Amino acid sequence: MIVDSVPRLSLIIREVRVPLTVLFVWDVAVTLAYFYLPFTAPALPLTLFGSVLALFLGFRDNSAYARWWEGRVLWGAMINASRSLARATRNFLPTGEGNGGADAMARMIILRQIAYVNALRCQLRKQDRDEPVLRFVGLAEAEVALDRTNAANGLLDNTGRQIDEARCRGWIDTIQQCQLEAVLVDIANAQGGMERLKNTPLPNQYRFFPTFFTRLFCILLPIGLVETLGFATPIGSTIAGLMFLAVLQIGDDLVDPFANTIHDVPMTAMCRTIEIDLLEALGDVAPPPVRPVKGVLW
Repeated sequence: MIVDSVPRLSLIIREVRVPLTVLFVWDVAVTLAYFYLPFTAPALPLTLFGSVLALFLGFRDNSAYARWWEGRVLWGAMINASRSLARATRNFLPTGEGNGGADAMARMIILRQIAYVNALRCQLRKQDRDEPVLRFVGLAEAEVALDRTNAANGLLDNTGRQIDEARCRGWIDTIQQCQLEAVLVDIANAQGGMERLKNTPLPNQYRFFPTFFTRLFCILLPIGLVETLGFATPIGSTIAGLMFLAVLQIGDDLVDPFANTIHDVPMTAMCRTIEIDLLEALGDVAPPPVRPVKGVLW
């Protein structure tokens, strides 16, 4: 996620440089044809075209931003649920001498939750999951989870089984088990929402038609402006085209909040937040928060 207070013009131009270069060449060609060839520029209702296209692009960008914001809200829910799971685990399971291993179980549940959120982050970004998981859980358990199609869900299932084991050993009662299971349900619901966003793209009409109409408008733009702007047509048309291409690109950038790009929801930073909070709950030394790199928070 870009965290600079002011958008960088160089970044915007770099993302649309290819269509913008093609547009500039086309603008120059239309201008030269108008002045040096027998060419009459038709009057085009560009104001009407531009207004309709702006509404179309605005509606698409709103839909894309809604997806991005939902992804951020779901990760916020994941952070809260992880804190709740750690707090309830530490409070419910017995501590002190002669607890029969309840302390070790509580520690494993909390460390597994850290491994879980990192595994989920890697799954959403289609990255390797092994190293983040092995940092917090043992090889035997990690292999069982990583062999599953959904490794994060495998880790969450293991947490549920361990909570049931705690009930069987008499460390927690059924009411406490239900409370812990309710937190696991919240975690699973958040994961399901993230997977829905990742696996369900915008409908094809939302992706194809805005791109088609924006490029068509850019083609017609110099034809409609050349009589008014003359030799300044390449400059005016390119600047106007940049506006529409930039708005189109915004929708493309936000439509997938887990695409491992600079426009992503900052999942690495949020996983680090969970790691810090849960390790400090255990009394362990926690790593520092993730800092932005060149204005981008990953």
